Amino acid sequence: MSLARTLSRAPVGLNAPTVTIEVHLAPGLPRFNVVGMAEVAVREARDRVRAAIVQAGFSFPQHAITVHLGPADLPKQGGRYDLAIAIGILIASGQLPPDAAAGLELYGELSLSGELRSVPALLTAGLNAAAAGRDIIVPASNADELARVPTLTVFAIETLQAVAAHLNGLTPQPRCRVTDSVATPTAAPPNLADVRGHDSARRALEIVAAGGHHLLLVGPPGSGKSMLARRLPSLLPPLSLDETLEAAAIASLVGAPAGPAVPFRAPHHTASAAALVGGGRDPRPGEITRAHNGVLFLDEVAEFPRTVLDALREPLELGRVVISRAQRQTEYPARFQFVAAMNPCPCGYHGDPDVACRCTPDQTTRYQQRLSGPLLDRIDVRLTVPRLDFKTLATTKHGESSETVAARVAAARQRQLDRSGILNANLDRVLERAECRLDTAGETLLAAAAKRYHLSARAVERVLKVARTIADLTAAESIGGDALAEALVLRGDCS
Repeated sequence: MSLARTLSRAPVGLNAPTVTIEVHLAPGLPRFNVVGMAEVAVREARDRVRAAIVQAGFSFPQHAITVHLGPADLPKQGGRYDLAIAIGILIASGQLPPDAAAGLELYGELSLSGELRSVPALLTAGLNAAAAGRDIIVPASNADELARVPTLTVFAIETLQAVAAHLNGLTPQPRCRVTDSVATPTAAPPNLADVRGHDSARRALEIVAAGGHHLLLVGPPGSGKSMLARRLPSLLPPLSLDETLEAAAIASLVGAPAGPAVPFRAPHHTASAAALVGGGRDPRPGEITRAHNGVLFLDEVAEFPRTVLDALREPLELGRVVISRAQRQTEYPARFQFVAAMNPCPCGYHGDPDVACRCTPDQTTRYQQRLSGPLLDRIDVRLTVPRLDFKTLATTKHGESSETVAARVAAARQRQLDRSGILNANLDRVLERAECRLDTAGETLLAAAAKRYHLSARAVERVLKVARTIADLTAAESIGGDALAEALVLRGDCS
């Protein structure tokens, strides 16, 4: 036959649309053209494929060869299509059966000797191939990455010659199929039992963990803000199978190994907006996407440029980020718990009872205003963390462990999931009205607080969601006055 088709996929965010590789052999002077919006690395496959086919013991056809990578308007990058092109040429030239690659997707960059080299960001292709019910052939070095997908059948092969022998039925390769856990063993996160004192901060951590709320910790240097924030992941339940696969696919896109059981990202305050929310010529995920289903911690948040912080406003509200470029848009998930820590002023001691603040009122105001009002409005819990003196630290016993608190958090989360299918922090307006009802006394209290502290409609909704979480921690059916009062205090600007 003179026409052959093989299948592969192109990485586009967390999607991987199918790419059909069509190979046509025509009479005429020998030439080799690759078309279909292929970048330089893809067009250079001509030389790699020619050498690899010869080294594998096959004859390279002396025809006019046209390789089309469709759809034509989808950009193709990298060497991942080498194997699919080579197999297409062998089928079109009659050196492999016409149906040799039926139901298969092919990936792998070819060396000049015919060896298969690893392909980056292949897990997204594997997830999409599994959803389409296809098996895939990949380089042996990609086998461990794709073993994370329990419903996918993978053939991990080292050379083009071995791939051809497998497709011919001469030397069938074993299937690498993993159906058990995809979790990656990692060190346990820091334990809450290490924290002495700070009862109000420990309580706030439990509440935000139970409801998926955002948290701001304010206090002088050395008060324990970062220590508290880094213990939040220990209170959260491990990711489900689908969430683990999604986190692994995101890590694969940036070429990073799979992270801990609960993602925790803590970028430095010099990070740019593109590093935080994603970007680049070929849009890549940023820190907020890498923190998806986990925690994004911004230490010294007031040191971040205000424009960078304001880029978080839409993702905090929507749980996703859309990166627009001239040629296309790429959407990434970004549903994370936002935890920030900051000093109250440039010197760090504004309001401290023991250390005098060296900042002028104007300096303090400007420093605190680096967090815009709309961003602060999206943070449910704002807590002041005081410095503890040495005597208090020496005499205070260790508090509850993360395991004890995590059990209460898990029970509260399960109540929310049984009731509405989502956590309280993610309730939309319809569900919020249904699940966060107040009695007459509660409505009076909330109305008075909203008027006195000039709470926006969004702030009122978030207070209700926090109050609902507090009630869930005690298994209360309705929001009581104590829960609402505590939620208002945790709001920070209502205390």
